Amino acid sequence: MIWSQNNERTVLNGKIISNTNDLEGVYVVNAETEAMTTTGADGSFSIMAKNGDMLVFSSIQFKENRIVLKTEDFSSLNFTVKLSLLMHQLQEVIIKRYDNINAVALGVIPSGQKSYTEAERKLRTATALNPTANAGTMAGGSISADPLLNFFSGRTAMLKKEVAVEKKEFFMKLLENMFPLDHFVDRLKIPLEYVKGFEYYVVENDKFTAILNSKNKTSTEFLLGELAVKYKEILASEAK
Repeated sequence: MIWSQNNERTVLNGKIISNTNDLEGVYVVNAETEAMTTTGADGSFSIMAKNGDMLVFSSIQFKENRIVLKTEDFSSLNFTVKLSLLMHQLQEVIIKRYDNINAVALGVIPSGQKSYTEAERKLRTATALNPTANAGTMAGGSISADPLLNFFSGRTAMLKKEVAVEKKEFFMKLLENMFPLDHFVDRLKIPLEYVKGFEYYVVENDKFTAILNSKNKTSTEFLLGELAVKYKEILASEAK
């Protein structure tokens, strides 16, 4: 049995534990074979491994943990890995005052007000109703006619598309800054001429953009690998 585990990989069943009940979706990667799986709702997982392999546990909410497997881990009925919650704590806050006071300090705009991109400002202006504007006799009061005109003219729909495109471009730049071109070609095996199409494909995935926006490179790379497999399956089916 020991010789077999040292030379052939078998299924390792385990479970993660932590100070939270949210244990689902943690990535478990065999660093030697790059095989990957995710934990279930109770934190359980199964992966092919052998003695000496390193398992990497990673998720947005947990600190990364690396475990080198031992022979006894395969015979244990309660192989568990403890993960620590990822805490962000400010060690020191220094506040400095400057002469160039901004609009928030002057009370011109409320503190903490959401900032908008140019595309979002255009959309907000086109769709916001102005209760003080006089658009003639209308049931329920007086509102600005601009949003209604924009709606019927299709301008609102155009501006919504502009906001969506702007967000996709932002995520694509973030993705390209995080991973070089050869990562897509050499590591993920995406044909060079399809790399840009793959980037558009992944930024359409809300789960991926959420992880990408967290700037957790390990978690982003794991999910990127999963999406690469699905994308290549799509390419293969279209080629038939």
